[in-house]
Amino acid sequence: MSNCLFCKIIAREIPASIIYEDEDIIAFNDIHPKASIHFLVVPKLHIASMLDLTVMHSELIAKLILKAGQLAINNGLGGGYKTHINTGKNGGQEIDHLHIHIYGNKD
Repeated sequence: MSNCLFCKIIAREIPASIIYEDEDIIAFNDIHPKASIHFLVVPKLHIASMLDLTVMHSELIAKLILKAGQLAINNGLGGGYKTHINTGKNGGQEIDHLHIHIYGNKD
Protein backbone atom coordinates (compact mmCIF):
# COMPACT_ATOMS: atom_id res chain seq x y z
CA MET A 1 0.00 0.00 0.00
CA SER A 2 1.43 3.33 -1.03
CA ASN A 3 0.78 5.23 2.21
CA CYS A 4 1.45 2.42 4.71
CA LEU A 5 4.36 3.22 7.03
CA PHE A 6 5.46 -0.42 7.32
CA CYS A 7 5.21 -0.99 3.56
CA LYS A 8 7.49 2.04 3.15
CA ILE A 9 9.98 0.53 5.61
CA ILE A 10 9.86 -2.77 3.71
CA ALA A 11 10.49 -0.87 0.44
CA ARG A 12 13.37 1.04 2.11
CA GLU A 13 11.60 4.36 1.55
CA ILE A 14 11.80 5.05 5.30
CA PRO A 15 14.81 4.05 7.43
CA ALA A 16 14.47 1.56 10.28
CA SER A 17 16.79 -0.33 12.58
CA ILE A 18 16.25 -3.75 10.98
CA ILE A 19 17.22 -6.76 13.10
CA TYR A 20 15.96 -9.52 10.78
CA GLU A 21 14.64 -9.96 7.27
CA ASP A 22 13.77 -12.79 4.93
CA GLU A 23 11.46 -13.15 1.94
CA ASP A 24 8.29 -13.06 4.10
CA ILE A 25 9.11 -11.14 7.29
CA ILE A 26 10.91 -8.06 8.49
CA ALA A 27 11.71 -7.20 12.12
CA PHE A 28 12.92 -3.85 13.37
CA ASN A 29 13.33 -1.95 16.61
CA ASP A 30 10.38 0.11 17.80
CA ILE A 31 11.04 3.86 17.62
CA HIS A 32 9.21 4.36 20.95
CA PRO A 33 10.43 1.38 23.02
CA LYS A 34 8.46 0.31 26.10
CA ALA A 35 11.35 -1.77 27.47
CA SER A 36 15.09 -2.19 26.97
CA ILE A 37 14.31 -4.56 24.09
CA HIS A 38 11.28 -3.70 21.95
CA PHE A 39 10.95 -4.71 18.32
CA LEU A 40 8.22 -5.40 15.79
CA VAL A 41 7.80 -8.49 13.63
CA VAL A 42 5.91 -7.64 10.45
CA PRO A 43 4.80 -9.69 7.45
CA LYS A 44 5.95 -8.22 4.15
CA LEU A 45 2.54 -9.06 2.71
CA HIS A 46 0.26 -6.16 3.52
CA ILE A 47 -2.43 -7.49 5.85
CA ALA A 48 -4.23 -4.64 7.59
CA SER A 49 -4.93 -6.45 10.88
CA MET A 50 -5.84 -9.77 12.46
CA LEU A 51 -9.40 -9.00 11.37
CA ASP A 52 -8.25 -9.63 7.80
CA LEU A 53 -6.57 -13.00 8.38
CA THR A 54 -7.85 -16.07 6.58
CA VAL A 55 -6.81 -19.70 6.55
CA MET A 56 -4.69 -18.76 3.53
CA HIS A 57 -2.39 -16.88 5.95
CA SER A 58 -1.86 -19.82 8.34
CA GLU A 59 1.70 -20.63 7.29
CA LEU A 60 2.77 -16.99 7.33
CA ILE A 61 1.30 -16.39 10.80
CA ALA A 62 2.98 -19.51 12.17
CA LYS A 63 6.28 -18.29 10.72
CA LEU A 64 5.79 -14.84 12.31
CA ILE A 65 5.14 -16.31 15.76
CA LEU A 66 8.05 -18.75 15.59
CA LYS A 67 10.46 -16.09 14.32
CA ALA A 68 9.30 -13.65 17.02
CA GLY A 69 10.28 -16.17 19.69
CA GLN A 70 13.64 -16.90 18.11
CA LEU A 71 14.43 -13.19 17.79
CA ALA A 72 13.40 -12.57 21.39
CA ILE A 73 15.85 -15.22 22.61
CA ASN A 74 18.58 -14.00 20.26
CA ASN A 75 18.16 -10.49 21.65
CA GLY A 76 18.53 -11.43 25.32
CA LEU A 77 14.94 -12.21 26.27
CA GLY A 78 15.43 -15.93 26.93
CA GLY A 79 13.99 -15.55 30.43
CA GLY A 80 10.69 -14.28 29.05
CA TYR A 81 9.08 -11.46 27.12
CA LYS A 82 5.76 -9.93 26.22
CA THR A 83 3.96 -10.23 22.90
CA HIS A 84 1.40 -7.67 21.93
CA ILE A 85 -0.87 -7.36 18.90
CA ASN A 86 -3.29 -4.45 18.63
CA THR A 87 -6.17 -5.29 16.33
CA GLY A 88 -8.29 -2.66 14.63
CA LYS A 89 -9.03 0.90 15.64
CA ASN A 90 -10.99 -0.14 18.73
CA GLY A 91 -8.09 -2.41 19.71
CA GLY A 92 -5.61 0.45 19.70
CA GLN A 93 -3.98 -0.37 16.37
CA GLU A 94 -2.27 2.75 15.02
CA ILE A 95 -0.62 1.39 11.86
CA ASP A 96 -2.91 -0.52 9.49
CA HIS A 97 -0.43 -3.30 8.83
CA LEU A 98 -0.42 -6.41 11.02
CA HIS A 99 2.54 -6.43 13.42
CA ILE A 100 3.62 -8.15 16.60
CA HIS A 101 5.32 -6.20 19.37
CA ILE A 102 7.98 -8.17 21.28
CA TYR A 103 9.39 -6.51 24.36
CA GLY A 104 11.04 -7.11 27.69
CA ASN A 105 14.19 -6.51 29.69
CA LYS A 106 17.39 -8.47 29.14
CA ASP A 107 18.16 -11.44 31.37
